[in-house]
Amino acid sequence: MRKHLQSTRLWAIGAASILALPLLGTAPAYANANFPSPEGETNTASILTYEDTIKKLLSLEKTSRHQVDVFTLEEAGIYVNKSEQGRDLYVATVGQGAEDVWVQGRIHGNEPYGAESILSLIKDLGTNGSAEYQNIRDAFTIHFIPMYNPDGSEMNIRQTVLWDQAAGEPLLAADGTEQRVDLNRDWVSDKFQAQESLAFYEYWTAVKPSYGIDIHHQGLKKEYATGDDVTLSLGISLAPGGPTLPSIKDGAYDVLTRQMHGYVYEKLSGYGYINMDRYQVGNGLEIDIKGGVVSAMMLGLNYKDMNPTGHSNPVVFFETSGNTSDGSLGQKARGKSIQQNSLAMKTLLLGLATKEVQDVDPDVWKDIPHTPVTGYSTDYAGTIPVGP
Repeated sequence: MRKHLQSTRLWAIGAASILALPLLGTAPAYANANFPSPEGETNTASILTYEDTIKKLLSLEKTSRHQVDVFTLEEAGIYVNKSEQGRDLYVATVGQGAEDVWVQGRIHGNEPYGAESILSLIKDLGTNGSAEYQNIRDAFTIHFIPMYNPDGSEMNIRQTVLWDQAAGEPLLAADGTEQRVDLNRDWVSDKFQAQESLAFYEYWTAVKPSYGIDIHHQGLKKEYATGDDVTLSLGISLAPGGPTLPSIKDGAYDVLTRQMHGYVYEKLSGYGYINMDRYQVGNGLEIDIKGGVVSAMMLGLNYKDMNPTGHSNPVVFFETSGNTSDGSLGQKARGKSIQQNSLAMKTLLLGLATKEVQDVDPDVWKDIPHTPVTGYSTDYAGTIPVGP
C-alpha cells in the first residue's frame, strides 16, 4: 500500500510531519423524487460497518483495472494517525493527475451513505474505461476518505467520543458524562480536541488539494415554493455573498463555489429521481460557520504552523435527505441515495476536469430553489440579518 506514497510528494511531506452510474448524457426516466420513505424504521443492519468498509476498499485496490491505492494515515507517515478508540484511518487514492482533490464522507457517524457513495465512485473510477472517467483520472489525484469518523459510525452517533485508550473507556467530563466532539466543528485554532481532527488536518496540509467535496445527510425537507420532497441539498459552509466568503482570495471562492454547485444543478436537474435545493437551516438562514472542516480549508487555517504558506481550497458539500437518528432512511431509499451522491460527485469532478465549471454563470446559484434569505447563522456572531 506504500507504493503510491513512494511515488508522490506525499511520502516526503507526510513522513516529516456499489453501483454503476449512468453517463452524463441523456438522463434516464425515474420515479418521482419522493425519498427517503418515512415509512418504517431504519434498517441499520444494512449500513456499512468499519470492517465492511475496509474489506471493500482492499477489494477495490486488488480488482480495479485503473490503479486504486489504499493506505492508512500511519502508512502515510502522519504523526497522529488513529481514531480516539484506536482504529486506523483509511484513505484511497485514484488518478494520476497533477491536481489533488479531497473527498470525505461520514464525518458524522449517523450519516452513512457518504461512505457507500464514495466506495461506489471509487469502483467506477477504478474499473470504467470511458472517456469521462479517464478525463477525471488524467486531471486529478483524488484522495477519498470514506469514513472520517469510524468510532461514531460504529456507535451510530453524530459525534465521536473522547477516549482513554489505556483504560479502554470514555474520558468523562467533570459532571461524569462522556465527552462527545462534533468532528465537523473541531478544525479551530483553540480546539482540535479529537485525534481524528489532528490526523486529517495534517494529511490535508500534506496533500494541499485544489478542490474538496464533503458528503452529509440532513433531515426530511420540502422545497420552499412547491412543497415537493427535496432529495439533495447543495451547500456551501461560508455563504456566498455573506459576511466571510467574498473576502477570501479577493472573492474567487465566492464565485467558484457557486459555479461548482450551479454546474451540478444544471446537469442533474433532468434526473427525475433527484430534486435539489440550496442548503439552509430554516427561516431563510444561510450558514456562515468558520469552525467547520471545509470552512477551515477555505480560510487556510494554520494550526500550530502546520500550514505556514496558508494553503486554502474551495469546497462544497452535498446533503442527502434523511438520516439514521430520526428513523427516516427507509430501506427503499438506500440505492437512490447512494446513486444521487455518486452521480453528483462524478458530475462535479468531470466539470472541474474539463474546466466547464468555470464557464458557468455564478448567478445560477440564485436559480437553485431556496427560501428567501433573511440572514446568516454563524458560529462566531450569532445570527447576522441581511442588510437593507
